[in-house]
Amino acid sequence: MVTNYNSDNFRTFVSYMRLLNIKLLIKLKNKKKGNKSLLIAIDRFIDDVTLHLFSNPFDLMSIRQDADNVHSDGFYFFDIDTYRVLVLIEFTTSDATIVWAGSHEQYEQTFKNNKKTIYKWLKNREWI
Repeated sequence: MVTNYNSDNFRTFVSYMRLLNIKLLIKLKNKKKGNKSLLIAIDRFIDDVTLHLFSNPFDLMSIRQDADNVHSDGFYFFDIDTYRVLVLIEFTTSDATIVWAGSHEQYEQTFKNNKKTIYKWLKNREWI
């Protein structure tokens, strides 16, 4: 089930996991309105995260095979169409917080496809 999320009604369903800072994805959707495959992929990602209760990384990875654990504190990158999203999954509190969203090119510029760079980025922004 893919739900049409926009800034007015994106939380009109019962969820098992809270998705915090969803405004980053809403902003991306508003910016890329003509990219239908991206819009569908974002909605599917939101559904995948919010309509499940992940108690451990294995649960998450069984639903989202694109989940790439980049830090042991629960940070994951996801591929959403041609975009990447960095999400903090807190399994103990059933919260997922979107930390960063951008194109694959922005991802490579910011994080250089390197876990050390990701770690420094998270530390500088006091996520870890």
